[in-house]
Amino acid sequence: MEAIRPSSDLRNHYSEISKQCHEERTPVIITVNGHGDTAILGLQDYYQMKSELELLRTLAEAEEDAVNGRVAPMQDTFDDIRKSLLERKSDEV
Repeated sequence: MEAIRPSSDLRNHYSEISKQCHEERTPVIITVNGHGDTAILGLQDYYQMKSELELLRTLAEAEEDAVNGRVAPMQDTFDDIRKSLLERKSDEV
């Protein structure tokens, strides 16, 4: 569960808030005049959330492609991936 702290705590107790975000892996909501204003979370959690969101977007696009008939045989897809990886590998050499 997230903690709720006033904006003055961000200035006066940053180390404590940072430690809380990292150790408990929960966001801290910062309020201004009693209303939620900002969410703070550890960098690892931010990157994980960002990666998960990108994965969900990719899955939604793939589902839309399938619904609209924009599909190809699996073997063609694997062949394209294999070709792309081989091209990338030869560019590195």
